[in-house]
Amino acid sequence: MLNFRNTNIFFIILLAIAIGLDWYAGIPFFVYPLLLLLYSGIVFWGCYFVHSNFFLPVICSAVTAKKEIAISFDDGPCNQYTPEILQVLQEHGVKTAFFCIGSRIGENKQLFQRLHSEGHLIGNHSYSHHFWFDLFSSKKMLEDLAKMDREMKSVTGLQPKLFRPPYGVTNPNLKKAIRKGAYTPIGWSVRSMDTVIKDEKTLFDRISKTLKPGAIFLFHDTNKTTIKVLPAFIQWVKESGYEIVRLDKMLHLEPYA
Repeated sequence: MLNFRNTNIFFIILLAIAIGLDWYAGIPFFVYPLLLLLYSGIVFWGCYFVHSNFFLPVICSAVTAKKEIAISFDDGPCNQYTPEILQVLQEHGVKTAFFCIGSRIGENKQLFQRLHSEGHLIGNHSYSHHFWFDLFSSKKMLEDLAKMDREMKSVTGLQPKLFRPPYGVTNPNLKKAIRKGAYTPIGWSVRSMDTVIKDEKTLFDRISKTLKPGAIFLFHDTNKTTIKVLPAFIQWVKESGYEIVRLDKMLHLEPYA
């Protein structure tokens, strides 16, 4: 199994072999930079692909034969777009998961409360969603997550257990923070790329190719294109014989502490 621990052991052994060969017979100097490059490439892959489970297990889909999927949204609440998304979901009778940024709760308290009152799951997506979040110490990460918890609890009375890493990046520090905070890390199996794709048809074509049982779709409630494609996507999913269920129900998880 390819993970951080096994990778370290493997490359330590390779380094020891290289040093031994170099001592007795001599090897080209480029072997050492090559080992470092290979090691760095694997660790980079582990950090930036949330489904790799390189540092810790992250739930990215459900193991099920049922024709059901879950929809999730990141980065809200956003007063400009979240209300329209909620309206679409209400019209289609769909419950989803919103992984929210804590710093956006204060100025959108009523909207945030609406997420909960309308039956949607709310998860922790950090308080700051800082650009350099993945470089924080484990202590600073945990403080950031706990601050989001406090903001959410002050509005809804609930404390989230489900956590989605900002940018989907994981590393040893985040592993420590997640374990100390007793969070359940959640990823996705389908990244819509709705923050990049601005053409409605292109976005729909991308996400409609990846429908399968247990899939977790990642959208953002901070984009106009998402609002445009969401009704057609929901309708297409249902016409394909699938049911859209709330994330915690599909994964059989307790969403709140």
